[in-house]
Amino acid sequence: MPVTLKLATSLDGRIATATGESRWITGEAARAAVHRLRADHQGVVVGVETALADDPELTVRLPGYNGPQPARVVLDSRQRLHAGCKLVATARQVPTYVVATEAPAAHLLEAGVHVLTVPAVGDGRPELKSVVEALRAEGIGSLFVEGGGQVAASFLRCGLVDRLEWFRAPMVIGGEGRPAIGALALAELAAAPRFRRVQAQPLGEDLWERYERI
Repeated sequence: MPVTLKLATSLDGRIATATGESRWITGEAARAAVHRLRADHQGVVVGVETALADDPELTVRLPGYNGPQPARVVLDSRQRLHAGCKLVATARQVPTYVVATEAPAAHLLEAGVHVLTVPAVGDGRPELKSVVEALRAEGIGSLFVEGGGQVAASFLRCGLVDRLEWFRAPMVIGGEGRPAIGALALAELAAAPRFRRVQAQPLGEDLWERYERI
């Protein structure tokens, strides 16, 4: 299954300030490009921390767009999403999946959320190769991973990222800001995930770069 990782960051690779402020790092043109990329994928993935902090819709919102909406997928081991979240509240309008490591929670099932139970890894997070297989079994053939930093790091550690779509804004947030990619636990450079740049173009004041896995 093709997996694309989207990053929208400052020049120093930060996605938010230390207090969590992140709207908006990139400009309108970059955000429109992200919506077009969503439309090209069958599933959009975020972690539960992003879902709770930002309360996103994760839908394609472009003028005149009438195509299908990608399924929304939340990696949520303990099913912390609540009924008031937009993703849960609209689950009957747009297919919404929660990937958990426990038995399905009643409040999610009642709202129309599809709960997929997969094995956990050592830190309690869903085992990502099992996640990909479970989603493939649901008919979801491509994934657009949008955040946050721990989710990005987890997909990279597992070698599951085929493409990077990186939007860089001309600002510097500093080391206290929240990194786009969490710890990879690399002991040597030879173990670092490698990509080659295949595209770079300005979008307003931002820069959009595309990388493919080597």
